Amino acid sequence: MNKAVSSPSIYPGDGPVGSSALRRAWPSVAAGVLWLAAGLSAGYWVLLAVGRTPVTPVAAAPMALPVVDAALVARALGVLPAVVPTSEAHVPVATPSRYVLLGVAAVGAAQGAALIGVDGQPPRPYRVGAVLDGGLVLQSVSRSSARLGPALQGPTTVELSLPQTTGAPS
Repeated sequence: MNKAVSSPSIYPGDGPVGSSALRRAWPSVAAGVLWLAAGLSAGYWVLLAVGRTPVTPVAAAPMALPVVDAALVARALGVLPAVVPTSEAHVPVATPSRYVLLGVAAVGAAQGAALIGVDGQPPRPYRVGAVLDGGLVLQSVSRSSARLGPALQGPTTVELSLPQTTGAPS
């Protein structure tokens, strides 16, 4: 009177007949998939070997190396142009009315930049040590002024100040 009690399965076809049929089919399916992968791999390598043509060397034209302008590369990387000290005979005559100071970004006196308009032209930014259009060099900047002279370490010939604002800030 021993009867085997089987619990119901949640998978369809998992009866006593379905489970044995599936157990016998899995090795066949797995072998078929492996043989299919092996056949596709072998076919790929055969097609790759048959499809290749012999390599023929091509004569390459000699390439000329590009000419590099060191001054342009240095300028693009932010190097300031070298300031050549001028003699006192070649000191440019500058009138303060040629230059208009519109803005200053000061980090100490030796570092910073100034926004300066020359001869009514649109203003351009100049770093300390840069040569302006009139031949003067931006020597130093402060919170509200900029000093120009014939050389970076020479005497100051023009001192520019920011224009005074007339309205109170709101």
